Amino acid sequence: MDVQRGVVERFGGDPALLDRLRQAIEAARSTSLPVIFVRVAFRPAHPEVSTRNRAFSALAAQADASFGEADEATQIHPALEPRAEDLVVVKKRVSAFAGSDLEILLRSLSTTHLVLAGIATSGVVLSTLREAADRDYELTVLHDACADADDEVHRVLTQKVFLRQAEVLSVADWTHRVRAGTGG
Repeated sequence: MDVQRGVVERFGGDPALLDRLRQAIEAARSTSLPVIFVRVAFRPAHPEVSTRNRAFSALAAQADASFGEADEATQIHPALEPRAEDLVVVKKRVSAFAGSDLEILLRSLSTTHLVLAGIATSGVVLSTLREAADRDYELTVLHDACADADDEVHRVLTQKVFLRQAEVLSVADWTHRVRAGTGG
């Protein structure tokens, strides 16, 4: 989630993070699990962004705000290029469910278990995990396929908070399970 150019670049474009994300994506593809990319993007002039929304209104106010649906900053990072069979969801807020068609896709695919990864742990991952838990999905978070600007916040979320609603695994552990047919 949110592994789009503008977000990845803000977090330093960590090649190890991108490699782990790619490993998880390839494991999912190799076992026919659907891969869904989630990105945040807006219409020209950002009409979806309320002035009451502190985070997004600050983004929209920037002179170089480039989070339009066709802008390079909102496209999935080239290291993780979606394939034709992958799904790409465009959201309008922090949670992957907010302003997107994610729920319709998940119902149509008869999905009951979500595996979450992305940037930022305290943003899209936390918000999506909470909303997905409230929607009764089984959840797994790939802790080393998530990143946050604050390492301590990432640690607390993945080692304490997320455990209340999700299984938290490394990409290596999850990949091993998926390929062995014991997890998804």
